[in-house]
Amino acid sequence: MSNEQQLDRLMANPYFETLTFFTVAILALIVFMTIFNFVTHYNDWDEIKKGNVSVAMATGGKIFGICNIFRFAILNNDTLLESIVWSSYGFVLLLAAYYIFELLTPYFKIEVEIKKDNRAVGLVSFLISVSISYVIGASVT
Repeated sequence: MSNEQQLDRLMANPYFETLTFFTVAILALIVFMTIFNFVTHYNDWDEIKKGNVSVAMATGGKIFGICNIFRFAILNNDTLLESIVWSSYGFVLLLAAYYIFELLTPYFKIEVEIKKDNRAVGLVSFLISVSISYVIGASVT
């Protein structure tokens, strides 16, 4: 039996398949959140540790958005690799939405307001990440 056939057999087991998708989704979440943390001008986890609710809301929206996109990618694709490709593409779009949100608010800087714990901005950031993830997810094939 070839390696590919063995892998197909394992992936036919719903418990193994769930564990595989779970593991890959967690790893992808870590990578994607690291990228998000890199592009912001503050450290998400340091700010959350300090009790910054706005950063917690914005970060929670990013986590939800990434996981929601991965959910759609799993539902709409036959292989793990296809799911990873589509979720990565979805993440890039979510990241683009983050920058578009910043551009559409010329009167203040989103990151500065979130770091200052402006909860109204944190909430809007949360809702944009969640909402956009549904739009992206709906187009995942």
